[in-house]
Order: sequence, then structure tokens, then C-alpha cells
Amino acid sequence: MSRGRDKFKKFSSIIMFLVRLTGFLPLCMLKQFLSFFQQTKGTRGLVIRYILLKCICLECGDNVSVHPNVYLFYPERLSLGNNVSIHPMCYIDAVGNISIGNDVSIAHGATILSSSHNYQRLDVPIKDQGLTTKKTIIEDNVWIGAKATVLYGITVETGSIIGANSVVTKNINSNTIVAGVPAAIVNTRVMEKSKE
Repeated sequence: MSRGRDKFKKFSSIIMFLVRLTGFLPLCMLKQFLSFFQQTKGTRGLVIRYILLKCICLECGDNVSVHPNVYLFYPERLSLGNNVSIHPMCYIDAVGNISIGNDVSIAHGATILSSSHNYQRLDVPIKDQGLTTKKTIIEDNVWIGAKATVLYGITVETGSIIGANSVVTKNINSNTIVAGVPAAIVNTRVMEKSKE
């Protein structure tokens, strides 16, 4: 099956040359370029964002497709595996580190967080109490549905599916389908028997 992001393979040597060339720029400049090209559409936008993320992220695998109008905060604390697609209007805040594995599809409007506001003190406005950060991990072969939210410190294990509009507040075991607010198990994925 051919995927749109597979077109990177055809130009991989040119892309890697541009990554090496661009990699000499300071982080602040790379992030400014990423912001500047955030809304660029088509193959041109996909390739430019891919090159910049290869230079910025902790790790960035092959065939990473970040569509227009994806909001990436602290991309220098973000790890992306191979064959990752992040669709328009997603919000990913990696201030506390986010790791996204291989073959992950993140549908439009999804949110992945790695921090939460502190709120314990009553004598200080919540907005002035700072943040608590915790690494969020999305393992391999995960599908995050449209407008789903994964809260900070969560691990979504391999093969899981998060239903559209769900809010994930607890870790998700492998091959589990969750949905709802808060997200709860609705099914599990099992190996189909071959038809012989």
C-alpha cells in the first residue's frame, strides 16, 4: 500500500543532504523556520517541516509527515519514530518530553501533553503556580482519533486505538481500544485466524 509520505524515500539522499546543511543553524532559528512554514501546504510544506524536524527533534525517523497547521511546542524535546503522520490542527506540547513510536497515526485536532498546571495553593493564582512535567509515551502502531486528548505522563502501549474526542487520563495497555471522557476500554484487538 502506498502512502503519501512514502514519496520521501524517492528523494531521501537530497533530503539528508539538506538536513546536514540546515543542521548547522542555531536551534532558535530552526524553530523560527518551523513556525514560518507551519501553514505551508502540499509536498513542499511536508518536506520542509520534515527537514527541520530532523534537525530539531531529539529523534526523527524516516517518513515523518507533519501536515499544515500542526502546533509543536518544544520540538527539541520530542522523539518521533518511523512512518509517523500528524494531521492538521494537532497540538503537541513536549515541554516534559514526548516520545512517539513507529507507525503512529495522529488524526486531526488531537492533543498530546507532557505537563499540567499546579493548583494546590489557594493564595496564588493557578496560572502563577508553574507546571508539573512528566514524559508522555506513545508506543508503536497506535492510532489516535480526531480531537482525542492524551494527558501528561501517560503511556499508550503498542497496537492501541484511541477513539475520537476521547480524553486519556490513564495508561493504555497493548492492543486496547478506548473511547469516552475519561477514556475507558471498549474493546481489544485480537489476531484474526487465517482463512484457509
